[in-house]
Amino acid sequence: MRARYGVPLSLAALSAGGVAYAAVVEPRAFRVRRVSVPVLPEGMHPLRILQISDIHMVSGQQAKRRWLQSLAGLRPDLVVNTGDNLSDPDAVPELLDALGPLMEFPGTYVFGSNDYYAPTFRNPGRYLIEKARGIHGLNGRHRLRHNVPRNPWEGMRDAFDAAGWVGLDNSRGRLKLDSGAVLGLTGLDDPHIKHDRYTAVAGGPDPDADFSLALVHAPYLRVLDAFTADGYPLILAGHTHGGQLCIPFYGALVTNCDLDTNRVKGLSTHTAGSRRSALHVSAGCGANRYTPFRFACPPEATLLTLTPTSVNEFHPTRPGGLQ
Repeated sequence: MRARYGVPLSLAALSAGGVAYAAVVEPRAFRVRRVSVPVLPEGMHPLRILQISDIHMVSGQQAKRRWLQSLAGLRPDLVVNTGDNLSDPDAVPELLDALGPLMEFPGTYVFGSNDYYAPTFRNPGRYLIEKARGIHGLNGRHRLRHNVPRNPWEGMRDAFDAAGWVGLDNSRGRLKLDSGAVLGLTGLDDPHIKHDRYTAVAGGPDPDADFSLALVHAPYLRVLDAFTADGYPLILAGHTHGGQLCIPFYGALVTNCDLDTNRVKGLSTHTAGSRRSALHVSAGCGANRYTPFRFACPPEATLLTLTPTSVNEFHPTRPGGLQ
């Protein structure tokens, strides 16, 4: 009897333990990654950027709220929020409370689909099926049906703007930091739901800025190609959740866009013709409320220290970047 049932019971217990870990433990194992990116013009002082992404706030997430508030202790020069702040239409007040200390710093943001629309349940296996079929985002389909609930994103946007954060959904902006450095900022609305309009921002970096960077929520190749071809030295994105459910010692199975899995998170490069940009994709710090799991992909924020290119020419150690 023991030999007959021992192995299946052990496997069942192991599976249950893995599910419990992915649902309860790892989603609360918040961390800060630190990455050095040599992309600044020679002679410019280092610049510390805190990137947060894919918060997917749900009412009652106190551990996440406290962790986000604690990030203000890093004292960044700039906060970059690459979208998908909500997973609960009622969580805007808690989100703004969580981000309140960070909103005391200069910041900029773009939105993702889950800023505009509440999440809906989807079988997680569909991501693998869609990847096999070459389906990414809307990709000719209307996945966002008319009955999908809307989030109260206007109030969130107004609070960000009131704090002085620069909204970059299909727009350009400029921000003067406390150091006196002037940043040129360019961003797109979410390509995952085909809200991006590159013609509205085309033309390359701000010639009057000390440094320019580009933002987008979902790192679709058409967007990365356009930013890189236009000469942006650094692109920041989110959306992928780092693969969210990864295989140890292997990595991500999906990116939820047409970006390759080798670049699902972290620092890498993107080339378009003869030009090359540094690309950083955040694994984010949350998950859709209907799939609140993470495995081998802890929730994160990233502190990027930008340095002059003369310090160390930009060469990631591998396609997935520095971890």
